Amino acid sequence: MATSLKIDDALKGRVQQLASQRRRSPHWIMLEAIQQYVEREEARESFKQEALASWAAYKETGRHLTGQEVRDWLNTWGTDDEKAVPECHD
Repeated sequence: MATSLKIDDALKGRVQQLASQRRRSPHWIMLEAIQQYVEREEARESFKQEALASWAAYKETGRHLTGQEVRDWLNTWGTDDEKAVPECHD
């Protein structure tokens, strides 16, 4: 699918300069930038939706872990005494 973008001369110059430095085409630079932006925003939206679902589950059940419980568990990661995920509680 062909798509055109209208960018100002200053940005166009910056893209061309970067493309030259990276030995890539301006097209490659712009495509890479768009792909990275979309991936980042999709990840951000996924995180947001997961957080909203977690909040809804907490409001419904009241089950949770405290921040300290999570920190204590995470501090065991990679140690000889690595702990299992703690159980949620009311």
